Amino acid sequence: MATTFQSFIQMFVRRLRGEDQEEELVIDYVTKDVNNMTVKMPYQCFINGKFEDAEDGKTYNTVNPTDGSVICKVSYASVADVDRAVSAAKEAFDNGPWGKMNPRDRGRLLYSLADLMEEHQEELATIETIDSGAVYTLALKTHVGMSIQTFRYFAGWCDKIQGSTIPISQARPNRNLTFTKKEPLGVCAIVIPWNYPLMMLAWKSAACLAAGNTLVLKPAQVTPLTALKFAELTVKAGIPKGVINIVPGSGGLVGQRMSDHPDIRKLGFTGSTPIGKQIMKSCAVSNLKKVSLELGGKSPLIIFSDCDMDKAVRMGMSSVYFNKGENCIAAGRLFVEESIHDEYIRRVVRVSVIGDPLDRSTDHGPQNHKAHLDKLVEYCEIGVKERATLVYGGRQVDRPGFFMEPTVFTDVEDHMFIAKEESFGPVMVVSKFKDGRANNTEFGLASGVFTRDINKAMYVSERLEAGTVFVNTYNKTDVAAPFGGFKQSGFGKDLGKSEQNTHCIITLTQDQPQIRSCIVFN
Repeated sequence: MATTFQSFIQMFVRRLRGEDQEEELVIDYVTKDVNNMTVKMPYQCFINGKFEDAEDGKTYNTVNPTDGSVICKVSYASVADVDRAVSAAKEAFDNGPWGKMNPRDRGRLLYSLADLMEEHQEELATIETIDSGAVYTLALKTHVGMSIQTFRYFAGWCDKIQGSTIPISQARPNRNLTFTKKEPLGVCAIVIPWNYPLMMLAWKSAACLAAGNTLVLKPAQVTPLTALKFAELTVKAGIPKGVINIVPGSGGLVGQRMSDHPDIRKLGFTGSTPIGKQIMKSCAVSNLKKVSLELGGKSPLIIFSDCDMDKAVRMGMSSVYFNKGENCIAAGRLFVEESIHDEYIRRVVRVSVIGDPLDRSTDHGPQNHKAHLDKLVEYCEIGVKERATLVYGGRQVDRPGFFMEPTVFTDVEDHMFIAKEESFGPVMVVSKFKDGRANNTEFGLASGVFTRDINKAMYVSERLEAGTVFVNTYNKTDVAAPFGGFKQSGFGKDLGKSEQNTHCIITLTQDQPQIRSCIVFN
């Protein structure tokens, strides 16, 4: 990318000499005929613009949760592969065209990438479905659709990252000037979860790239395939080599090396609170790299008797069962006012269509992987032992694959395990108002309130300790609204204007207050 006339002449001369030619991308695909199409899936590490095997040749199986079958073998990256990826990202940042590029040109490349993702959206959604178990219609609209929106949103920010001019009292007679300048950090690392493989990649990486950083990304070990397909599209979009590197493998090996690596300047992580604490410790000990963490949640949803009952039932079910409960902001505990409790429970217990996630009539697909399904069954068994009332579900579905029945518990008290711990699955945990308190949790990712009384809604929402408060709606995230938690749900924000600042060095800084995101009325 030639940003000046001199650069253009130099590039032109090099190409006349046969130098500086782009290497043709060689991809050894795994192909599958599925969902009325042929999907082509890369399965190797993506380092410095090339797909290649792990250095030691190791691979592992990625599994289709619908039937437990092996989709393909995927390269299992080693510490040496991480080091090569970081070296490529550092070279691309220090000496490649990405950091020197006009921000508007960088935005154009990200727009091109979003266009390619849209062009391949059905293929991406199909890969996401067979690798993660997401219902295809949801994968197309949310997993892939919001990923495209995210890259377009941050592509527009590329040429709007700017500092400010500040008057200083020592300037007499106004001959001195202080200004701030925002600059990219350098090499950033991203560790993404398995519940929204492509969307979390987009949330974490789009702002990082828009600010001019380079990155090394580790997809979740059980859902690597859409990240590797994304890597292919970045080459087609013209993203320079080394800017994006993807190393599939284990968190204990690849993720730990990223946390420890001295050339990485920031690490973004979405996952569990215990792992987030370990990452934070490693990042501090290694080189004090910046960290943003989106961790566990136990989001309360409060339903008052003056609510719109039809909407509260519909949204309450969505708050728990959306994406088969594998949703970071899922309502982990519902507080229903006593006078409407019994009617509410009667109305939420309904039959969902459980089946093949590629079938357009399916409501509820398989859980992401076998170990998670086993934990959900154990979670429900603990709830029964603690004498919560199991109204519906609580068992694995008797069919091939990793399917869990949508579950409803009532009479849940504060001291119970299921009242305090996140299930991360399709388990509705319901308490009457007098039986619990919404802030009685160490997590603070999201929350919700249903009431027709605007004063009550504002009073309650201001007192809920959560990064996002939904009012008379739920699960309404948007690329322009900052997203993140309080307390042990982590710190740092994805999305929105505030995300840009987390990927820049600001030469003059001040303490930032906590940001509470979008109180949404519907």
